[in-house]
Amino acid sequence: MASSLYLLLAMMLVSSVSLSVGSKNSSSSSIPSILLSLKAQKVISVSNPRSANRLAFHHNVSLTVTLSVGTPPQPVSMVLDTGSELSWLHCKKSGNVNSIFDPTISKSYSSLPCTSPTCRTRTRDLTVPVSCDPKKLCHASIAYADATSMEGNLALETFRIGNSPVPGVVFGCMDTGFSSSAEEDSKTTGLLGMNRGSLSFVTQMGYPKFSYCISGEDSSGVLLLGEANTSWLKPLRYTPLVQVSTPLPYFDRVAYSVQLEGIKVGAKLLPLSKSILEPDHTGAGQTMVDSGTQFTFLLGSAYTTLRDEFKAQTKELLKPLNDPNYVFQGAMDLCFLLPLTQRNLPTLPAVTLMFQNAEMTISAERLLYGVPNGIRGLNRIHCFTFGNSDLLGIEAYVIGHHHQQNIWMEFDLAGSRVGLAEVRCDLASQRLGVGQ
Repeated sequence: MASSLYLLLAMMLVSSVSLSVGSKNSSSSSIPSILLSLKAQKVISVSNPRSANRLAFHHNVSLTVTLSVGTPPQPVSMVLDTGSELSWLHCKKSGNVNSIFDPTISKSYSSLPCTSPTCRTRTRDLTVPVSCDPKKLCHASIAYADATSMEGNLALETFRIGNSPVPGVVFGCMDTGFSSSAEEDSKTTGLLGMNRGSLSFVTQMGYPKFSYCISGEDSSGVLLLGEANTSWLKPLRYTPLVQVSTPLPYFDRVAYSVQLEGIKVGAKLLPLSKSILEPDHTGAGQTMVDSGTQFTFLLGSAYTTLRDEFKAQTKELLKPLNDPNYVFQGAMDLCFLLPLTQRNLPTLPAVTLMFQNAEMTISAERLLYGVPNGIRGLNRIHCFTFGNSDLLGIEAYVIGHHHQQNIWMEFDLAGSRVGLAEVRCDLASQRLGVGQ
C-alpha cells in the first residue's frame, strides 16, 4: 500500500538462496546483506560487511514478497511498499481475507501495551495517531487514499528471511479493515512497509540501503537488502532526497521524495514552470518514488500538458478512443484503440522524467497499458500509463513501479538519495542467482 494509493505489488520471496541476516540492533557494518528472489522479481544485495540477501518476487498490479513469521514459522505473502511505514499482517479471517497470520499459535508473539516507548514515541510518523484499546494495548489505524483501511494492535514478532530469524520486529496485527482492492487483497497476507520511518521494515532491520529490479518481460525481479556490489551494473546516477525539517500538512517526510525538474516528450521539453513541479508552502506537490503504486500520477496542470503533447506527437500513430466518459482507474483519460491483430506497438516518443543529476526514460510498451477485457469491436483499449493525481485526490506526484521496470532502483537511506541505472532486470536476476 502506498500512502497515496493502495495498489498491491505481489512479491514472492523464494528461499532458493542461503541468506544471513544480522540482528536489527547490529551496526550497518556488521549486518550481512540479504538477496531475495521475487516474482515480479526484485533482488536485494548488500556489500561485504553484510552478506547479501536475495528474494525473488512477482508483480502484476502489486509486488509481493514471501517471508516466514512467528514460532513455529508461518509463511506470509506481503506487498512490498516503499510508500508505507508500518508493516502489517491480517490476523483474523474475514470477507475476502484468505491468508492470515495466527498469533495465538506463535510462542514469540507479544502485543505492545500503550505505555511502551514504541507506542508512545516511535509511532510519530504514522498518518493516523495510535490509541489505547480497552485492553490497554497499542491500537493502530491505517487509512489510504483509495478508502482502504486497516485496524489492529502493534506487536513484536520474529520475522525470518530464509532461515535467519530476526526477533522483536514491530508490526501491526490487523483484525478489521476494508479493502477497495478486495481481489488483490485476498492474494496476500499483509504489507511490508519500506519507507524511511522508524518503524519501517528496512529501518528495523538496520540496512543502510536496499535495491530492487523489476523485469518488464516475465513479471519477475529481485530485491536486495544492502549494497549492490556488482561489476556488471552500470554506474548509478543519484538524485538527492528532498528533506523538509518542519512538518507540513501535505508533505510525507519519510517518503522517498525527489525533485522533479522537468518532463520531455521525445526531444521536446514541456513548458512547465518550476513552481508547478516543486512542493508549495503546504507540502503539496512533492514527488514520491512508490513501489506500492502501479502507474505514475502527476498533478493536474503537469498531467494535462504531458497528455496533450503525447497525443499531438502520436496523432499519426495511434487512434484515440474519443470517449469522454471512459477514465481508466479513475485518473487515466488518454486511451487509444489498437487492432486485436496488431502484435507490436508503433515507435512512440519516449517520456523522460528529469531529476537533479538523473533521468528516468519511459518508452515502448511501458507507455501504454492494455486494459484487461477492454475490447471495443475488433480493437483493444490501451491507455497512457500516466494519470491525473487531482482526480484521485492526491496532492503529490507519484512514480509507480510500472515505470521502474528494467531500472536498477537503489534507495540509499544513509546517503539520503535514490540511485538509478538502466539494466535488463531478467538478466540481473540470473547473474545474482535468483529465481533460477
